Amino acid sequence: MLPSSTPTVPLHTLLFQLTGAGLSVQPAMSCTEPQTAQSHLLLICTGGTGQLIIHNETVALSADRCFLLSPGTAFTADNPETTLYYYQISFNVYQTARGPEPYLQELLPGRQELLVHPFTRVIRLAEELTASPAERSEVRLYKQQLKFQELLLLLLEHNYPSDEAPSPAESVEGTLTYMQEHYMESITVKQLAEQAGVSLWQFTPLFQKLTGRKPLDYLTELRISRSKQLLLESAEPLREIARLSGFSDEYYFSRRFRQKTGVTPGHYAQLQRGKVTVRDWTGHTVSIPERPRRIVYHGETIGDLLALGVKPVGGDEEFARNSVYKHRLKRLANVGFPLNPQLTASLHPDLIIIANPDEKVYKRVAGIAPALTFDSFAPLEHRMRTLGSWLGKQREAEAWLAGFAARNAAMWQRLYGSGVLTPGETASALFFDHGNHLFAMGLSGLSSALYAPGGLVPTAEIQAALDAELGFAEVDPQRLPAYAGDRIFMLIPEREDSRAAMEALLQSPAWLSLPAVQQGHAYLLDNSKWNFSDALTRERLLTLLPKVLGGPGTAQ
Repeated sequence: MLPSSTPTVPLHTLLFQLTGAGLSVQPAMSCTEPQTAQSHLLLICTGGTGQLIIHNETVALSADRCFLLSPGTAFTADNPETTLYYYQISFNVYQTARGPEPYLQELLPGRQELLVHPFTRVIRLAEELTASPAERSEVRLYKQQLKFQELLLLLLEHNYPSDEAPSPAESVEGTLTYMQEHYMESITVKQLAEQAGVSLWQFTPLFQKLTGRKPLDYLTELRISRSKQLLLESAEPLREIARLSGFSDEYYFSRRFRQKTGVTPGHYAQLQRGKVTVRDWTGHTVSIPERPRRIVYHGETIGDLLALGVKPVGGDEEFARNSVYKHRLKRLANVGFPLNPQLTASLHPDLIIIANPDEKVYKRVAGIAPALTFDSFAPLEHRMRTLGSWLGKQREAEAWLAGFAARNAAMWQRLYGSGVLTPGETASALFFDHGNHLFAMGLSGLSSALYAPGGLVPTAEIQAALDAELGFAEVDPQRLPAYAGDRIFMLIPEREDSRAAMEALLQSPAWLSLPAVQQGHAYLLDNSKWNFSDALTRERLLTLLPKVLGGPGTAQ
């Protein structure tokens, strides 16, 4: 059983005041800076998986989990793989027994995770709290306070202990967590009752009181819910979806799914994936699935899709082979470069996205599945919003962009504020390709990170390439000083002849005489890893650039 969670003062003598509410989006493979709750704080996770570190103790952070932290609690959110979505709702508590005064102790001593079912009601209330209507009148703000009180009441009803007997949450909390984490395994009611520490005949009524479901019905709904997510987002065959959802075989899965939903799994996927009409980069108007499952993406910014929680089934492995996210694309089917229509068709895609304006290429794949052309040289904000609108991920796109913009601004502010960089400093990203041809990056690749808002400044020659909307521009070696900025990033090529040309330049008087080289402001980076502008590479560059430039670190 859980330790007593009764507050040290009666609940009815406390007043609660909402002070802030917002949605946090934490990108994949990141960790927040250590934070300390300044007031009482609710963390309500709605998507993704990761870890919450509270006073050096680690707990799982995943969808449909809620945590209550008291003032002074130190915490960090660690998210190794997928994007985390969680609401942060802060509030003050006042004790009225001896006159209004701040109450800074734990509301439920010994408890930090709160349990509520159905959790969808918690999410709905959190969404309403964080909505930002144009009207900010006193009446509107008062309604928001009432909505917060409704959320708090819901949480306390399920988690505040009774004097007569343990609360339902205390009795079955461990079993619910166990079911949510082990639904793929064989689970019996007897096993759950033993975990709860209550008799078999007591367990089911307690479970029903809290969840409104019998234990095995609840378990089946967990499995069906997981299967619905996989049907819409996964490219796995039905038998694998059945296994991943906890069903013994696909036939039993199909029967139970139909009993619960009234339709077969395949029909459900068809009904949920409606059609939307969109316009692509080169002007095609195309009807595409509302929720495409099997996407072939042919371009160098696969990280944009991954940042939105979308994993393509096929693409060009050249772009992903040495990327910062290659470990997340182990099962990506290679469709070649240039794109091979036969390989693409063999994947049975329901959407094809190609970063190529060539109409001949488009016609070769448009007959396979709905196809869209995509401008991978467009600014990151434009790309993410475009993909978000195509893939039904508008909210995820806006949340990711807001979080990234804040972290990017903080990185540059630290670099300039600490004196590592001086306002007005210029930068250039150079690389060799096709033998001894030297290029300066323009709209694409590393330069998109260097010239981001608040960042470094392009040289006049590179600015001309940006104005001409060029991804890169060839550099006449005789005019190298005109392209070289106060900071030079030389990208190491993979081709042996291009690498030899680069090494020859690095030993030449022309290179050694550049001011950036003489001041130690020239840096070598792996072209195949860092010369990309996709969302996930841009995230990782927020960590790399301060290290390269010799400045203070920044939170991932």
